[in-house]
Amino acid sequence: MKYIGAHVSAAGGVFKAPVNALEIRATALALFTKNQRQWNAKPYTEEVIAKFGEELARSGISAANTMPHASYLINVASPKAEVRERSLAALADEAERTRQLGLELLNFHPGSHLGELTDQEGMTMIAAGVDSVLRQVPGVTLVLETTAGQGQNLGYTFEQLARMIEAVKDKERVGVCIDTCHIFAAGYDVRTPESWNALMNDFERTVGLEFLKGVHLNDSKSELGSRKDRHHSIGKGYIGLDAFRHIMQDPRLDEMPIVLETIEPKRWAAEIAVLSAFARGEEPDVTLDSESDSDGS
Repeated sequence: MKYIGAHVSAAGGVFKAPVNALEIRATALALFTKNQRQWNAKPYTEEVIAKFGEELARSGISAANTMPHASYLINVASPKAEVRERSLAALADEAERTRQLGLELLNFHPGSHLGELTDQEGMTMIAAGVDSVLRQVPGVTLVLETTAGQGQNLGYTFEQLARMIEAVKDKERVGVCIDTCHIFAAGYDVRTPESWNALMNDFERTVGLEFLKGVHLNDSKSELGSRKDRHHSIGKGYIGLDAFRHIMQDPRLDEMPIVLETIEPKRWAAEIAVLSAFARGEEPDVTLDSESDSDGS
């Protein structure tokens, strides 16, 4: 079964995220555990933790299909010692918040060496950072997100992800989230059933399907291989609507959170309805408009 949702706002309290997910009829959920633009945040109170659990139960979304996203400030591959130290502390804090909320998956961007290290040195630092956080926080799996390869960001090839995972000691608690916009921008074509199947077969051979923990579904404002991370609404970008039909019918994506990070929140309910119909092998009873009302990314 496919579980589909969106990265919804947690403004006003982390417990607001399940409320917002329920409004768009989501069956999966992503959220920030704290303000993603700040390094530090107040600890959760017992009341906030309990309220989150109540609202998550009311939404009908399981903890297994809830995958928080760590702050964009975090860069565990940074060659700058102070930034890396703050990043590791922030990632450990977010892992602890994930655990406190009764969740198991925490998604994060692997990081960038900023051109000051080799790719291998950067990947070694990422794996060491993952091990450091896993030692500090029990019960949480750190999920490496595929990147577009913009700048010196690592994790834009399956080979890089495999090498990072290979270097992690606790392989039971590390995984991968495939982002369709990112892998398309990195040069992996997803537009036809044949190219998607080839991509997934490559992932299985190189990384291993057992490490696939979630998916971010996004169209792309940039062309194949552009190395530019620019999300678009489903059906409005270079990937196109038809691609999401065969993606949603792939049984290898069953039983994991599938999350929209598309740029028009007011469109999420319709996008979820269309994707859900695709997953059932049916024609959607709603249509997606073709005119964008946002220029976000």
